[in-house]
Amino acid sequence: MRWKVPAGVLMALAFLIPATPAAAQTESPGLNEACQTVERKVYKDIRELVTIDLDTATDVQVRVLAAQILAAANADSFSVLPRAIQERLKGTADDLRAFLKADVQKAWSTDLRITVVRTLTGAGPNVKAATQKVLDEGTIDAYLAYLNDGLYAARALDCASQPTPTPTPSATPSATTTVAPTPASSASLGAPGGEGGGLAVTGADTATVASIGGALLLLGGAGYLIGRRRRSRFVA
Repeated sequence: MRWKVPAGVLMALAFLIPATPAAAQTESPGLNEACQTVERKVYKDIRELVTIDLDTATDVQVRVLAAQILAAANADSFSVLPRAIQERLKGTADDLRAFLKADVQKAWSTDLRITVVRTLTGAGPNVKAATQKVLDEGTIDAYLAYLNDGLYAARALDCASQPTPTPTPSATPSATTTVAPTPASSASLGAPGGEGGGLAVTGADTATVASIGGALLLLGGAGYLIGRRRRSRFVA
């Protein structure tokens, strides 16, 4: 049967025959949740891929379109839409055609909503407020506008309101710091024979030396007198 086209062929056709020529767009960088400058993630509007009339398109055209949407969904790291398309690609062309006409946007909207909720991780007050507003609207246009632009604008406000970190003071002493001299050991002050000489001996040490000297003089005088008396007796 003609509708049984290999999946590899469909993927090749999806890239070789784009539905609409995409113009090169240069997006300005944005901030991530850590306030670091990064390249923006741009989510494609899948509705722009549908350039054929699904009621009159051939089975091959329908399958090529499904492959193009699958490639775009995988590039955006979606989970719901790729699984749904892969399941329909296993069925008939009529089932795939009905899915593309009625249910593809529902699955895509679910993926977009999940992606919006994930931006709340580590979010600041402005991102939280913008996210809640988008979730309340709940439309595909609101999701795309938020993910491609609104998220980065709100994140820039949150990063700008963060306090500037205070520099840590240096532990290196300044040039004007006065360093106190280390006191010399008291044991070296009175040590005799040291370099430069010691201090003079005074006080109790001087009195002791004088007492010993006087006692020696007395003993010497007494010895002299005793010796002289003995000599006189011997001569007589």
